[in-house]
Amino acid sequence: MTKLQSSIIYKGPSLIDSKPIIVVATIKSPNRKTGNMVQTYIIREDLTPCEASKTGEDFSICGNCPHRGEITTDPKRKQAKGRLCYVVLGQGPTIVHKSYKRGIYPEIKGHNAIAALGEGRMVRLGTYGDPAAVPSYIWESLLSKAKGHTAYTHQSGMQGVDTRPDLFMTSADNEQDARQAWERGERTFRLIANVSQRIQGREILCPASKEAGQRTTCESCKLCAGASIAAKSIAIVAHGAGAASFTG
Repeated sequence: MTKLQSSIIYKGPSLIDSKPIIVVATIKSPNRKTGNMVQTYIIREDLTPCEASKTGEDFSICGNCPHRGEITTDPKRKQAKGRLCYVVLGQGPTIVHKSYKRGIYPEIKGHNAIAALGEGRMVRLGTYGDPAAVPSYIWESLLSKAKGHTAYTHQSGMQGVDTRPDLFMTSADNEQDARQAWERGERTFRLIANVSQRIQGREILCPASKEAGQRTTCESCKLCAGASIAAKSIAIVAHGAGAASFTG
């Protein structure tokens, strides 16, 4: 039996702007909030994550996400000005990109090979990057034998991308966005400034968040799976590197 290893599961054009991207699925994770899920990094093939952020070329993998920040030429800045995303570019995304450039990851193709990486596991679609930038047949293969997944997209309404409300939570940044998504039959994952902003009856606090007592992990929770499950939408208080600048 072939030993599973972290691998490239997609290498090709972004559905957002046709520029070169890769998807790397890593099979082990020390992330305490998510638990030991299969993680997927969607990154530019030709640029480091920090370069892509500074120049705005992260549009290929982040699309219309409002947390990307502004293009900057300031040599003192390592990433976009005003970037609010909780993902720390110098950690996971950069490590994965450097490892890719060193040729560590094999590229695997075909349904069976990709399905084997997710078999019996919880899978996180878009640990960094938006899964709608990637053809959904990749995700269908990866999830075909998985026990569950999490996924989020900011690309609702964008032409040409592969938004899958049955698989992805719609990322909402305010109450209006959330209510519009609910009218479309979508479940949302909404960033809020404080617990009082949660909409009673429609949202619950992320059970893995500090505000909810960190009573579980994403690996065990399984709620952020889009409309594939019947459950309330999720709200989470802003956290990570950009939390101090988020006003809701």
